[in-house]
Amino acid sequence: MSRESWTVAEAKAKFSEVLECARKDGPQRITRNGREAAVIVSSEEWERKVRRKGTLADFLAGSPLRESGLEIEARKKSPREVDL
Repeated sequence: MSRESWTVAEAKAKFSEVLECARKDGPQRITRNGREAAVIVSSEEWERKVRRKGTLADFLAGSPLRESGLEIEARKKSPREVDL
């Protein structure tokens, strides 16, 4: 049974099936009162989404602004005082 959307009641009753569908068919949406409440994805999909792709230094080095000639002046004033 291939589907992408389940009510909370259906997902609770058929949790193993929801997990299997997420693994085989992709993200499974869970709705509550007709509105999307959650999405279940396979662990493989989750790892692809959250895996860090390089370091901040790599990101900045690959920035299209690196060779743009943009110059940012350092602030010459001391930091402003903040009342706490």
